[in-house]
Amino acid sequence: RMLSCATVSVKDHYDDTEFAKLRKVVEEDFPLLHQKAEHMLLSDDCWMYKIPGKDDSRNILLMSHHDVVDADPAEWSCEAFSGQIRDGKVYGRGAADTKGSLCAIFFAMEQLLRENFQPEVNVWIGSSHNEELGGDGITSARSYFQEQGITFEVILDEGGAIVDPPIGNMSCEKCAMVAVHEKGRCRVVCTALWESSHVSLTGYKNNPVERMASFIQEVSTKDLFIRRLNPQVRGMFASLAPYCGFPMNVLLCNLWLFGGILKKVLPKINATAGGMVGTTCAFQKIDGGTNEKICTAKAMLRNVNEEDLKADLEVFKTVAKKYGITVEVEYEEYYSPADMNSPAYRYAMDLLAAVFPRYPAAPYVLPAGTDAWKLTPVCNCVLRFAPTRMSSQQLGSIHAGDENLDISAVAEAAVYYKKFAQNYK
Repeated sequence: RMLSCATVSVKDHYDDTEFAKLRKVVEEDFPLLHQKAEHMLLSDDCWMYKIPGKDDSRNILLMSHHDVVDADPAEWSCEAFSGQIRDGKVYGRGAADTKGSLCAIFFAMEQLLRENFQPEVNVWIGSSHNEELGGDGITSARSYFQEQGITFEVILDEGGAIVDPPIGNMSCEKCAMVAVHEKGRCRVVCTALWESSHVSLTGYKNNPVERMASFIQEVSTKDLFIRRLNPQVRGMFASLAPYCGFPMNVLLCNLWLFGGILKKVLPKINATAGGMVGTTCAFQKIDGGTNEKICTAKAMLRNVNEEDLKADLEVFKTVAKKYGITVEVEYEEYYSPADMNSPAYRYAMDLLAAVFPRYPAAPYVLPAGTDAWKLTPVCNCVLRFAPTRMSSQQLGSIHAGDENLDISAVAEAAVYYKKFAQNYK
């Protein structure tokens, strides 16, 4: 029923029709939550529910988002907004991203309320309507929390999941990958100008386009940026090492000896893994031509460490200067990593071991973007993880055709969310 609501977020436009349908569905299917929890709408349709705890001064937040990207019918074997059930799976845009986990949260809290359970702390449920656009839903929630002086001990959002092992030759079927950090963003504008006003004398030799192309080539092919095994990556290796076969288990268990090799070879072996050990750069747009006196290019630098980015930018600018190119920072944002020494983090990881004993849990750095980073000012333990089990095909169906999720995976996620709220002290 949730998947049958086509809550597609559209840039610079909001139509409440399908979002209103979804609100009606969850009100009908989870009546106790809507009767007993305090709930509010922020922005156009950002949901916030509060189940009061015994200690009103403490808070945790389980969150997701209910907007989706559009679906191309040509990519689907069924209607994208049908919620069709087939072979134990439910198909529909948003099944994996992220109405499946949202349904699991609601189901878990509805069960607890049916049992007249009161949590030790306030349990909040949040869901934004424009996460796919990087919109103002959760930003509005953050403003509300800051105005009310509300902070959270832990937040669970999307990002990681229970997926196929990220390293080959592992002895486990799946791994619970918990993103404890999200890469920052720094968008820069690179500009090359004509070095001579007398084109007739110089021809097109060394023109702005050629210099920009040479600059992009050097940045893209040389290892310019700092590489380090940060605490999040070390934690991932330590958690996964016991399940790895030879020789990877030896490498990961002896980072003091092999760490230098790993941080150099990881970017060459796997782009995602390589992105966890330092700044990456992707050129996204280039404008200009041989008849123009200017050529510009936009690049996105994604960084793990804020201080490293400052040094990386200086190297980037030095290379640019060699080609007569200036660099200006257009936009920058950075998010603090989760405190992996906090009791809340340890609780989340221990509970994963209890609920999913077959799947080792490991921290990692998320290369993608979520709503969660916007809440780091009100929580020092933001975990980007939904306890939904996915195959490689299901993970690949996100933002693609035939998006689906095992129904049993939604039930398993509900168990984790229920126990998370039930046993949090």
